[in-house]
Amino acid sequence: MIEAIFTQTLATGFDWYAWVILPLIVFFARVCDVTLGTIRIIFISRGLRKFAPFLGFFEVLIWIVVIGQLVQHLTSITAYIGYAAGFATGNFVGMWLEDRLALGTYMLRVMISGESQSLVNAIHEAGFGVTQVEATGSIGPVKMIYIVVKRKDVDQVMAIIHGQTPQAFITAEEIRSAEKGIFPTRERKIKGQMFSRNGK
Repeated sequence: MIEAIFTQTLATGFDWYAWVILPLIVFFARVCDVTLGTIRIIFISRGLRKFAPFLGFFEVLIWIVVIGQLVQHLTSITAYIGYAAGFATGNFVGMWLEDRLALGTYMLRVMISGESQSLVNAIHEAGFGVTQVEATGSIGPVKMIYIVVKRKDVDQVMAIIHGQTPQAFITAEEIRSAEKGIFPTRERKIKGQMFSRNGK
């Protein structure tokens, strides 16, 4: 079949649109619609459902246009390759964009055996809310520190924790929503970033 297609192409002249331009169009269109689909699913999982219908509309619109072009050029093998490559690239781009947007809220749990007030003060100084409770671990009394932070601030808080208590046991869990918590203002956040750099 492939030999017959190439023979036909050589006999009738090279079709630049079917073999070069169309695959590129399909590739970039597929990247766009899969990226939108990936972000749409992530938005739904993050509870941002009001954005999902708009993303879904453009996602399906692009997909229909691409399929329509493929149906009109069934003999273009490179268009199918562009379709598959665009799908794979779209997944990567969607995840990269989601990581850059840093959507969501996380609960950080820090377990410390020993003095913990300096860490609590450092986190407070950075503008984050902290809840501290007494607990008992496998080797004796410990302090459990709970911190609810926006995903974009997780690295900043982790830097403070590592700078104050490098041996602390830390777990992180994504939460669907958080209300009436203490989150840093811009001024306090800048001070916290300066503090975390000084603590390294």
